[in-house]
Amino acid sequence: MKLVVFAHVPPPHHGQSQMVQYLVEGFQRQPGLGIEVIHVDARLSEDLTDVGSARGDKLPRLLAYCWQALRARFTEGVTIWYYVPSPPKRNSLYRDWVVLLLVRPWFRRTIFHWHAVGLGDWLESSARPWERWISHRLLGGADLAITLSAFNSPDALRFHPSRSEVVANGVPDPCPDFESELAPTRRHRALERRSGGIVRVLFLAHCTRDKGVFDALEAIAQANAAEAAEAGSNRLRFTLDVAGTFVTAQEEAEYQERVARPDLAGCVRTLGFVSGTAKAACFRESDLFLFPSYFANEGQPLNLIEAMAHGLVPVTTCWRGIPEMLPAGYAGLVPSRDPAAAADALRTVARTEDGLGFRETFQSRFGLEAHLQRLAKVLRSVDGRGREDAEKPIAHESHESR
Repeated sequence: MKLVVFAHVPPPHHGQSQMVQYLVEGFQRQPGLGIEVIHVDARLSEDLTDVGSARGDKLPRLLAYCWQALRARFTEGVTIWYYVPSPPKRNSLYRDWVVLLLVRPWFRRTIFHWHAVGLGDWLESSARPWERWISHRLLGGADLAITLSAFNSPDALRFHPSRSEVVANGVPDPCPDFESELAPTRRHRALERRSGGIVRVLFLAHCTRDKGVFDALEAIAQANAAEAAEAGSNRLRFTLDVAGTFVTAQEEAEYQERVARPDLAGCVRTLGFVSGTAKAACFRESDLFLFPSYFANEGQPLNLIEAMAHGLVPVTTCWRGIPEMLPAGYAGLVPSRDPAAAADALRTVARTEDGLGFRETFQSRFGLEAHLQRLAKVLRSVDGRGREDAEKPIAHESHESR
């Protein structure tokens, strides 16, 4: 099966571009999966601050990418087109219109992979009537809609695809030595925390308000204040490593002002963007992973998957599809925009969880090889191959999301 993949890989670095890279490289590395990828790396932005912006030189580049896709259609006989629709942002949506008008009519089959969440709802609640009409005309009736979770599916179904399938994200195992190296450390640290001491907490994401960086700071301050008020010698002290890029200078200045206050003195380190061995060290040296996101377009965050792969104990929000990633009733799932609840959860899970169960969750549900195999079956079903496997029902845990 030949497939034109019209989507960019990093940079900029975010979950969607990283998953596209895994798809392209994974199918190229494993021809036995039956997917031959012709990749149009449709990158229009070099960094996060430029994503979704309107800039004069973007349109010529976009038209060149459309020409690459059409050339593959006619010179190599590819009839199936894979596209990642935009989040609910006007500039990005208008970009989609251009691509869909120029490219989609020439392909016999269209696959939309819905990484972002919320476009269907936004069109109904906030878009202008003509924007809604055009979007449904151009995005409607795909042969296949792929979503990341059961929560995401209703939004994609607003565009009436012929079929919809759920395929969870997956990442390469970042610590294959977990059993021999990290597992003993996780068990030992969990025992130590019952007697008090330092708890190292990691926030690793884009440093924006809606990704939760400010709520993370407040949660750490409140957790430490609550521990300090406790009697006895088994009190905990939480420290926070903040790894990620600030998108706006205003939020970075506000962050620096908040970190400088006395209640966070000496317990926050700002690491900036990390990758490679520095990123791995952040995960390996931490105890808990704090991600209080309420990002409107949150799909299935890769940072949370990577944290579980390292056996980190997560504290995150009941937001979008995140609860589907964790056990029902888990104490580390808290309401969004509620630092007090996150602080309480930090104090609870630090004393009750060792992280080994989350490592098992990663292995059973979020490994890259299982992801690629499932994705290949679903993709092959578009031209009649693999349909039986792709249509097998998937069990999902029920949950309430905000």
